[in-house]
Amino acid sequence: MNIIQPIVRAVTEEGYLRPTPIQEQAIPAMLEGRDLVGCAQTGTGKTAAFAIPVLQRLAQKPFPGKRKIRALVLTPTRELAVQIGESFSAYGRYTGLKNIMIYGGVSQRPQTDLLRRGMDIMVATPGRLLDLVNQGWVDLKHIEIFVLDEADRMLDMGFIHDIRRIVEYLPVNRQSLFFSATIPPEIMKLAAGIVKSAVRVDIPPVKATSDLISQSLYFVDKPDKKSLLIHLIINGEIENALVFTRTKHGADKITRALNQAGVRAGTIHGNKSQQSRQKALVQLKRKQIRVLVATDVAARGIDVEELSHVINYEIPNVPEMYLHRIGRTGRAGMAGVAISFCDGEEKNFVKSIQKLMNTSIPVIHEHPFTLRKKQRMAAG
Repeated sequence: MNIIQPIVRAVTEEGYLRPTPIQEQAIPAMLEGRDLVGCAQTGTGKTAAFAIPVLQRLAQKPFPGKRKIRALVLTPTRELAVQIGESFSAYGRYTGLKNIMIYGGVSQRPQTDLLRRGMDIMVATPGRLLDLVNQGWVDLKHIEIFVLDEADRMLDMGFIHDIRRIVEYLPVNRQSLFFSATIPPEIMKLAAGIVKSAVRVDIPPVKATSDLISQSLYFVDKPDKKSLLIHLIINGEIENALVFTRTKHGADKITRALNQAGVRAGTIHGNKSQQSRQKALVQLKRKQIRVLVATDVAARGIDVEELSHVINYEIPNVPEMYLHRIGRTGRAGMAGVAISFCDGEEKNFVKSIQKLMNTSIPVIHEHPFTLRKKQRMAAG
């Protein structure tokens, strides 16, 4: 693929043997300097698809004098910013390029200290980036490559106005790369104002991921979900699990219940400090905890190798979100398991998910809490 040797050496050390479809189709166009709109599901290698060509283009054209920020990656969450920044550091370790991660929820002092030294690549969340631009710490006039990652989540989280403000600070003559897991009409409208004569790359979602994942559905009353979760984790063959809940409060309650039942668990959501989130993620990766309970927004960027199970404690009301969730397991060609709990109010959500996947999720009829419900009905 005409990747320069320093990057080939680094990605080989990371264990990459061959490009994924998004990488295979996107990297050549980006190396030519083309704008690009890429649509691919979570877990398909999008980060490497843009990080490798960004590193190569900057490495092949060194900036004279003090380092300036020449590439900007905009992403919705702190966790994703950290993940992308770590990827740039890994893939670019032999290029001599330096990257910085900019996000809120922590003191800006360490970030401004690094900015003072000079950086080549910035990975940032919109709010903190605009703060530093307004304070005069960040100058975006030297940007050569702009990447908007997870565009659909950006819109869901209300960042549309921040994105447009940031784009106004960028040079007109630049390469723009636009990545999203889904591209509904409003996403295309946003892309139209950012890219020019862009190459479009679409990687089919659903089947490629879901075929690798064993899915099952438990119908259970809402008050019994917590007991069913504890039962499955204690009595089932669940090595580790990412449990999705709809609210931050719900995530905290589930985590407390798991720990009280003797299951080591942590929580990750928007009210947690950056330090607390990172600690929980590291603990899961090192198998110091068995379960991580997360909300959708906070979990977008979690990448844990050999995650055995994803458990949907609550069914998402957006079908595509179900695919993003279960895509956290069964990664890199490995098998995974996705379990979903459905109460009476969530049945329509399940129907929408099955329609999107064009398949039915197998139902587990026999479990303690279904039987208990039948017994209650008989007793009544």
